[in-house]
Amino acid sequence: MNTQNMYKNTSGGGELVENLDLTSKNITLQNIEAIGQLFPEVLTESLDDQGNLRPAINFDKLKDLLSHDISEGRETYEFLWVGKRGAMAETARPSTQTLRPVLEESVDFDTSENLFITGDNLEVLKLLQESYLGKVDMIYIDPPYNTGKDFVYSDKFEIPTEELSEDMDLLDEEGMQKVGLSKNEKSSARYHSDWLNMIYPRLRLARNLLKDSGVIFISIDDNEQAHLKQVCDEIFGEGNFVANISWRRFNSQANVGKFSTVKDSILFYKKSPTSYIGRIPLSDTAKKEYQYRDDNGVYARRPCIDSVRGRYEFDVITQNGTKLTKNWMLSEKEFWQLDSQNLIHWPKNGGNPMRKIYLKDALKAGQIPNDFWGSEYGNNKNSTEEIKKLFSGERLFDFPKPTKLLKNILSIGSSEDSLILDFFAGSATTADAVMQLNAEDGGNRRYILCTLDEKVTDKSAAKEAGYETIDQIARERIRRAAAKLRAEKPEETKDLDLGFKAFRLDSSNFKNVAKNPADFSKGDLFESISNIKDERTDLDLLLEIMLKWGLDLSETIEKRTIQGVTVYDVAAGGLLACFSDHVPDEVLRSMAKEKPLRAIFKDSTFETSTQKINLEEIFNDISPETKVKVV
Repeated sequence: MNTQNMYKNTSGGGELVENLDLTSKNITLQNIEAIGQLFPEVLTESLDDQGNLRPAINFDKLKDLLSHDISEGRETYEFLWVGKRGAMAETARPSTQTLRPVLEESVDFDTSENLFITGDNLEVLKLLQESYLGKVDMIYIDPPYNTGKDFVYSDKFEIPTEELSEDMDLLDEEGMQKVGLSKNEKSSARYHSDWLNMIYPRLRLARNLLKDSGVIFISIDDNEQAHLKQVCDEIFGEGNFVANISWRRFNSQANVGKFSTVKDSILFYKKSPTSYIGRIPLSDTAKKEYQYRDDNGVYARRPCIDSVRGRYEFDVITQNGTKLTKNWMLSEKEFWQLDSQNLIHWPKNGGNPMRKIYLKDALKAGQIPNDFWGSEYGNNKNSTEEIKKLFSGERLFDFPKPTKLLKNILSIGSSEDSLILDFFAGSATTADAVMQLNAEDGGNRRYILCTLDEKVTDKSAAKEAGYETIDQIARERIRRAAAKLRAEKPEETKDLDLGFKAFRLDSSNFKNVAKNPADFSKGDLFESISNIKDERTDLDLLLEIMLKWGLDLSETIEKRTIQGVTVYDVAAGGLLACFSDHVPDEVLRSMAKEKPLRAIFKDSTFETSTQKINLEEIFNDISPETKVKVV
């Protein structure tokens, strides 16, 4: 129960206008609803810690229904590690935080549909559950590889007290979890478990955001590749595994040691059998096969005959009179139809006729991807040079991914209007690649990037260049890459979205969001007359409400005045918001006459129960379909 929900009408008129729930989507309740739709007879109720009734599942009854299909005993196949139960619980634990706009770091904040978010990606993924559930077309992430030298996110789940006491340095002065990075040494007994506890809840939440047609790509090396594959098999389904792509990240190798590791893996999963899988641009090697020419252009030859898979048998007379009786991959009708279109190549020596594939058509269609990508898709040297060119010769990132690699991934996993998510954004290569690809094919791909404000190391090139955190460099990389594109391709980029809205993860704009009613004292109630924190702007409030109400953060926001009172219109009537301390009835009626889908006001605007009842009655009379809430 939200703390704002404790204000009820006690004057006999029933409950007042509802308060907006300011916590993130409750994944557990969502799962209970899904089970209830399949098996309504197992739905029941239980009491929460505050004595309130909540939906629950009768697992004994569910077990009876599925008795023939439930695995029991010790001989079952599953992937377990220390802390998995806590990682699963963390996935379902709602967030009470929010995203605050950072206008000074943004580019074209009012018009851009791209998002750059700074903060712990676990909390951010929770906050995105309402607004972006089932809306993301493609996810690419490049998480910490867990080499023993890398840093991983410092998540603390429900672990035994004796273990927690050893890690109290990871709690802040209020006893809350510190967000940041910690070194995961190979000597640690929980070396693999800690990494799995980090990645597991993030992937569970990420899957929710994917469309049914969506796909995910994850870069990894051999330290955790096998474990990550098992986690992805569990979360996305083993049947939705597409490929384990080997990418050669180094062109050369030093002739030292016992064995040289020159590749990374990219695990590729789809969300469902209907997921979109595109093609990649024609490679330089493939282009060399197009060495024949006729009046229609350059073409390559492809066999029409296959002695093993050929389904059709018929006779063909070649140009020198030879009779061929073969197993053809085309029906006789299809073969002669292609021939009538000059799409069959007839060798002069009487050899087997072959199908013509023109280069212009192949360039447009692309080629089917394979699971080994060489240097033509970029390598670490290319990516380092890309950064240096953007930053006047300075190497500000170690081993960023090359844009060639990301463009290849985007060609497979996205179409021209796709939404792409990268929640381990690092050097922002994903944003750079999205902008480049849009400039090349006229697409309107959008991106959501998330990264931590990780400190740069002392005496590094980044520090000497004046940067304090990785996210600062990433945003600057996007700005410079956009400027480079505009200079090189002015016509192709004149209508492109090359900006981004910048956000920072922060505590809620509202006081005591997660506090229980039983914990309130009289002093708390007096303080709660204004439940909005100091120095929080109208835009702060509006964007938190948009998140909690499931509106896309890229929606248009129009600020206007009605009889001297400021009103915000989100998505052309999708939401009307007014945060003024006093809202006359005339303004309420004007807002109601616009018949918005939703309307929101400050709770403190309506000082008495009578005023709240009046608000409800005005909307019920003029626009009864509008959902009206206060915060």
